[in-house]
This record gives sequence, structure tokens and C-alpha cells, in this order.
Amino acid sequence: MARLAYLGSPAAAVAPLEALVAAGHEIAVVVSRADARRGRGAKEMPSAVKQAAVDLGLPVSDKLDDVLEAGAELAVVVAYGKIVPERVLDVVPMINVHFSLLPRWRGAAPVERAILAGDEATGVCVMRLEAGLDTGPVLARTELAIGADEHAGSLMARLSGAGAALLTEVLANGVQALGPGKPQEGEATYAAKLEPGEFRIAWAQPAEQVMRVVRLDRAWTTFRGERLRILDARVTAPDQTGADTGPPPAPGRIVEASVGDGTVVGAVVQCGSGRLALLSVQPAGKRPMDVADWRRGVRLDAGEMLGDGNAAGD
Repeated sequence: MARLAYLGSPAAAVAPLEALVAAGHEIAVVVSRADARRGRGAKEMPSAVKQAAVDLGLPVSDKLDDVLEAGAELAVVVAYGKIVPERVLDVVPMINVHFSLLPRWRGAAPVERAILAGDEATGVCVMRLEAGLDTGPVLARTELAIGADEHAGSLMARLSGAGAALLTEVLANGVQALGPGKPQEGEATYAAKLEPGEFRIAWAQPAEQVMRVVRLDRAWTTFRGERLRILDARVTAPDQTGADTGPPPAPGRIVEASVGDGTVVGAVVQCGSGRLALLSVQPAGKRPMDVADWRRGVRLDAGEMLGDGNAAGD
């Protein structure tokens, strides 16, 4: 067993920490981001990793330099959220659990970028950390299929569990048995952090691409001038009832259509090509709800627009 430092912040980094403790490793210190306010006027809250560390009775800090004083043989980094400077790497060797099949999707948002790109598979790599952005040699990897309609939250949870299992396997024989790892091979792609505007639905895009944005779990559009979150949806297609004639409606227009077994769905939206059947939504300031409840509440009329008619930008 090893004496380790652990660097991580979000919920996806909790399972690997818990797995290390369960495997019998000594966690000398956990370094996570400082407490932050969640929501308007809310009190400061700890990160998911800090809360988990407190629950496990582990020492916690928000200062990276505390790793230097911990006497750790190795530091494990999982979604820490900050660049580790060379002056720290020169003192404490580190490995990183990264949620992609490197060198594809190096960077801050590998899960989201894989979904947006329509990737059919992703995975987890455990690599040696070096000064470059996710460029270190890979110690181990595991691949996972991405479900056709799988959302980012579900995929991240599966990757977190897979990463926990892979990490404990890599460290099963101690730090000295790690080896140098294998250099990454193939073309590198970069997963830049998503900008807020990337979650705003552009109805002029094909329905398949709009659905990928919905699967990020933060998709939104506007309806009657107010923000409307789209929580879940399914791609459908026009002409399933044989009733569609003439040119398609404008992107963003709500149409009547049947899907699957012929059941009429209350809110089917025309996209640049194809259509999206909305399943659940969340109006501004209200709880998530089934689309049928939303339709009744707003007295939705077929022919209304989502995105205020600005198909290119909404």
C-alpha cells in the first residue's frame, strides 16, 4: 500500500478517492478547490471531494503547496481543475485519471466534447502527469461505449466508476511497480471548456446535433421570451403520419406529430432537418416537469416558436 496525496474537486472525483481508501492506501492529504457559494445569496459550500474527504476523516486543504509537506510517495489527480506547476511536479510524482481515450480529448471537457462530436466510445486513462496538457505516458486505459441517447451525467458517473477500478488496479502493487507508461499515439484533439452559449439550442441544426446538446444536461432555449431548459428529448422524423406536405416548418416551430407507436406527442419541434420530440422541460423559476404537464400549463398552441424565431442563434 502507498502513502498518497489526492487532488480533485467535483463529484466525478469522489469514487476514485473512496476506492483508494477502501483498498487500504494511506491518504496523507486531500487538496480540493476552496469553498464556494452555490446560487444567489447561498452560503459557501465545499466541493464534492472535500465533503467526501471530511466524511472519511481525511485531512483536507485548498492549498496545493500542502502536497509538498505531506510526505507522499505519489499524488493522484482526478479533475482537480487547476494546472499543477512544474515546481510541484519536480518534488512529488503524480498520476492523473483522465476521462477520455488519450490523445483524443485532452483538456477540460472531454466527456462533453465526446458527446457533441457524436463519438460512439470513450474511456478512462491513467497516465503520468507532466507539464504538458494531458500529454503524459499512459499507464493503463479502459474503453466504454457511449449510449446513443446517454446524457453527460450518466456517462460521467460510469466513467468515474471505471476510473476508480482502473486506478486501484494500477496501484495494486505499490508505487514502485508503476513503470514508465506508454507514449500516447495518434492525433491529439482538445476538449476546451464549454462556453455558456454552447448550451443554447440552435434549432437550425439537424435534430441529431440538437439532441447532443440536450444530452449535455444544460441545454436551453427561449419560449415566449423566457428561458426554457430542455431536460430530455428524442429525435423523431417528419412524415411519420403521412400528413406532412409542402416545405417543412421553420426551425424552432412546434408542430403536431406522432412518434413510435403513433401516439401524438405534445411538443415536437422542427429542426434544420428532422424533428425533436420534447420529453421533459424546466421553465424559468419552476420545477422540472413532463412536457405534457408543461403544455397544459402554458396552453401551448401548435405553431408557436421556440427560440423567439431566431433559428440560427437559438
